[in-house]
Amino acid sequence: MREQFYHSCKQYGITGDSVRRELLALVKELPSQLVEIGAGAQSLGEAIDLYQACVEFVCESPNEQVLPMLRFVQTRGNSTVYEWRTGTEPSVVEVASEGTDSGISAQAAGIDWGISLESDSKEAGGDGIDWGDDAAALQITVLEAGTQAPEGVARGSDALTLLEYPETRNQFIDELMELEIFLSQRAVEMSEEADILSVSQFQLAPAILQGQTKAKMVSMVSALQDLIGRLTSLRMQHLFMILASPRYVDRVTEFLQQKLKQSQLLALKKELMVQKQQEALQEQAALEPKLDLLLEKTKELQKLIEADISKRYNGRPVNLMGTCL
Repeated sequence: MREQFYHSCKQYGITGDSVRRELLALVKELPSQLVEIGAGAQSLGEAIDLYQACVEFVCESPNEQVLPMLRFVQTRGNSTVYEWRTGTEPSVVEVASEGTDSGISAQAAGIDWGISLESDSKEAGGDGIDWGDDAAALQITVLEAGTQAPEGVARGSDALTLLEYPETRNQFIDELMELEIFLSQRAVEMSEEADILSVSQFQLAPAILQGQTKAKMVSMVSALQDLIGRLTSLRMQHLFMILASPRYVDRVTEFLQQKLKQSQLLALKKELMVQKQQEALQEQAALEPKLDLLLEKTKELQKLIEADISKRYNGRPVNLMGTCL
């Protein structure tokens, strides 16, 4: 059971000495890891151009741009969602922290609730409260987070990077897989067992398509698989869960601590069983001499009884039989 605990810790990328502290430390390292993954996409320029040329040649659609997210990360790295959405780099990035108070009061927002507490109001009733029947109807508009941010300010989801925000991250992974499938298929087509018809079709293809080799295709596929593996690993999935919900750390910590307690309980039971086994062996070792002595006394008594019975029957031989004799 303890092995299962350490195996689970290994999946999270921690040693298990201090689960919560190690998980939080991993989350702090996540942005730098995502920056490295974004930098790794910079080497995919040739693969993207190859895919673009193939789409233009086969589908005859020169105006269609493939892999927009992958192109963006390949040129600008793991930038913010704001930059992806607007095309400009934000001047200020406001990262919201958990439990932050918006600090907006009714007076600061300039909201008139239509209630007057002045007792000397001429229009007030007997209770001195003006219910504001003649006031204009109050309009409440629900706005999405980040929509009212000033120009150049990244707020809410716009402040996240492309690989932190689930929607853009999933699009990035989808485009990586799309490019991987294309290159894998091209590697198969360029093999010795390739279809002759497929080879003849690419005789009129652009130079970038004809100047490729199978080894180069395999190398590009390997680079793509490395990026996909780093983004979709179990460890990275847990880190994204922690990033999206800090309370997930508590759940993971509790889960791993339960496994550790179970392993400790089983180890204690195992130790207790070993101790009882040792006690049983010691007791057996102490009883064996007594048992041997008892067997000797029993045999002596058996001979005496046989001799006594033999005398009573004129010396006839007597043998006592039994399982305990």
